[in-house]
Amino acid sequence: MKKLIVLSLMIFAAVSLHAQTAKLLADKIVAIVGDKIVLRSDLLNYIDDIKRQGNEVPPNAECVLLEKMMQDKALILQAEKDSLPVSDEEIEAELDQRVRYFIMQYGGKEAFEQIAGRTIYQVKEDFRRSIKEGKLAKDMRSKIIENVKITPNEVRDFYQKIPKDSLPFYETELVIGQIVVNPKAGRELEKFAQDELADYRKQIEAGQKTFETMARLYSEDPGSKQNGGRYEINKNEKTWDPDFKNAAFRLKEGQISPVIKSKFGYHIIQMISRNGDDAVIRHILRVPQILDEDIDASKAKLDSIRSKLIAGTLSFGEAVDKFSDDQNSKFTAGIITGQSGNSVTIDELDKDLVPYLDKLKVGEFSQPMIFKGDQEKAAVRIVYLQSKTEPHRENLRDDYDRVAQRALAEKKEKLVDKWFAEKLPTFYVMVDKDYQQCESIQKQFPNFVSK
Repeated sequence: MKKLIVLSLMIFAAVSLHAQTAKLLADKIVAIVGDKIVLRSDLLNYIDDIKRQGNEVPPNAECVLLEKMMQDKALILQAEKDSLPVSDEEIEAELDQRVRYFIMQYGGKEAFEQIAGRTIYQVKEDFRRSIKEGKLAKDMRSKIIENVKITPNEVRDFYQKIPKDSLPFYETELVIGQIVVNPKAGRELEKFAQDELADYRKQIEAGQKTFETMARLYSEDPGSKQNGGRYEINKNEKTWDPDFKNAAFRLKEGQISPVIKSKFGYHIIQMISRNGDDAVIRHILRVPQILDEDIDASKAKLDSIRSKLIAGTLSFGEAVDKFSDDQNSKFTAGIITGQSGNSVTIDELDKDLVPYLDKLKVGEFSQPMIFKGDQEKAAVRIVYLQSKTEPHRENLRDDYDRVAQRALAEKKEKLVDKWFAEKLPTFYVMVDKDYQQCESIQKQFPNFVSK
């Protein structure tokens, strides 16, 4: 874990550690586009970052990646000339997102600052310029291609140019929807969980035991149980259950909340410390026990929904919106998404579901089935098999959308290349003598000035 943290930090801190790196590398300017410079340390850090992230470094990497960095500088210059808007709020939001991610990875703000050797404020300032320029380059590229469309004739022409033995082969793909119902515990067991937490709170406030000890002993949150229920949270993060987060930020330092309910169960929360929108808290989670009769009630509910779906008195999308407890699939109308989007392959599905699919025909709804849902808790679902393809070589009848996406991407790339061919000669470009023999740079920047 420590090795992973250090490795991630090296990627994240490449810019913030630029001054130290520059000294070690005898830093120098290797290219200028307009008034934008590219430093050798930036180029080498770029290559190192690709390696650290496990991506393949292209052959002749310094030439290829310097060319890309110079292209980005040209896009930035044009974006500034066209006054493309980049608000301080956008930059700050991106900075906050990156910092929060790494704070979570390193186990806290203090650990992050200790390893980085800089404060959060300093790291954010080091990244501010690069994030702004990166967004400008991305937005300029988007502006160049924003009106590009593709016609069916262009898709067909693109497809016909592909050698038949180079066409991809697709395994069976399915479009599957699901409606999930999480069984609800009975009132008596709900009250039992609440009473347990209320008792824990009394013991802690009486000084009989610490909150940390009680969390280690009794919390049912596997993500925080071993560290005494501790979490670092941010008020603006949307990943937290809103009821949990709101209850936490209503507390003063040292205060313990009354029993509160979230989608995970019941909690008591203790505020350890707070700094603006950042806070350190502890919590204890108790999940009311689910009995067989609760599961049976969920199956009966889904069986009733299934009958309406079969009768056509209820649409699948409407059923998902009204009844499904799966928050993720609510945004996809119940469709289970995979690497290719709305379609999935057999190996992308959970193993418990696969046997049922052999019995299900396209357009049919399964019987209610029990499975392990969030946090390995028992849940019940019905599955809708919307479509299914047989293994096949790519063709326009079955795979038109895929081919069209690739054809459109190629058309956009050609337009960007055309833009560079027209615009780059209008910029002042200097290239260091060590990179003047790079064929890609000679081709892309034929009028560069020698240093």
